[in-house]
Amino acid sequence: MESELITYQKFSDIALANAMAEQLDNHHIEYLISEESFNFDPAFRMNNALKEYAVKIKSTDFKKANKVLKDDESTNVAEIGADYYLYAFTNDELKEVITKADEWSAFDNVLALKLLAERGISISDKEIAEINKKRIEELRAPESPQTFYIVIGYLAALLGGIIGMFIGWHLSTYKKTLPDGERVYDYTKNDRMHGKIIFYLSVIVFIIAVFYKIAPVFESNY
Repeated sequence: MESELITYQKFSDIALANAMAEQLDNHHIEYLISEESFNFDPAFRMNNALKEYAVKIKSTDFKKANKVLKDDESTNVAEIGADYYLYAFTNDELKEVITKADEWSAFDNVLALKLLAERGISISDKEIAEINKKRIEELRAPESPQTFYIVIGYLAALLGGIIGMFIGWHLSTYKKTLPDGERVYDYTKNDRMHGKIIFYLSVIVFIIAVFYKIAPVFESNY
């Protein structure tokens, strides 16, 4: 079975997404650019006014993409001016760019390494590998228990069902993508269990509500 394409990185500007796509294409990495208008989560954070452009690749290509993008940017950092914002970063702030590379662009990551080296702080490839491994373990950990949204989910399920379905489905199925392409559940096993209960309870309540709404129509025909 061929691997599906999953989100590698998101951009608010289509030009930036196209630029990354061109780099991936140069290295024969299959990709797809997908326009996304909004996201849903149990906190109801939705914004229809903003659009994001997701660059998607195979999970098996994540490590290759990480490497080739950094290699490409290595030739660009020499051309950047001293007014670039990373030059104002402290050593600790630059180190954070390295330890949380998934939150920064490949260019910023490469430049942070260069600036630290110029300041006498050298980070070896072995140390970077250890930093990346530790970061992935941190990101793999599930979110803290979603007690508030579980309560809201149960209430929503009992009061009508539709909103409860979305909350239950999200809690029970949502996965996050790690920097190496691995996909893991974002919520704890206990929260996912409650999510399933909320989802099926919402379905049952919804069916009952629909039945009671249409039942009088059938009764009037007799």
